[in-house]
Amino acid sequence: MEINYGLAEKVLQSAIERARTLGIPVSIAVIDSGGHLVAFARLDSVYGVIDFAVKKAKTAVMFGVDSDIMGSIIALNEIHAYGMLNSNDGLLTIAGGVVIKDKNGKVIGGIGSSGGTPEQDKEIATAGASAIT
Repeated sequence: MEINYGLAEKVLQSAIERARTLGIPVSIAVIDSGGHLVAFARLDSVYGVIDFAVKKAKTAVMFGVDSDIMGSIIALNEIHAYGMLNSNDGLLTIAGGVVIKDKNGKVIGGIGSSGGTPEQDKEIATAGASAIT
């Protein structure tokens, strides 16, 4: 299974519901396994977090782990961190980027949320990713 617009919309709607429950003005991006934007919502967030949401989702899908986990990996590589963070048109390695997996555990996309605290962003993105598993 690959992520298509129908699945992306389901993921996005679940994340939007969680963001609204929390009362958080966020941007949420859903991408496919190739890093291409499939669905997006801006819930009255500031302009600057649009790119953050997309980069968090891309970071998760490129490496197959949530963006905060990739941040921990990069932090352990001290001297190589700059190069790693600036690879692939820039990574964003804070919480809020979550891999989307199919029922068999295959990574089919990513979701990124930005605008809240890192914990809130991760909660919102996780709610979205959980919508299809």
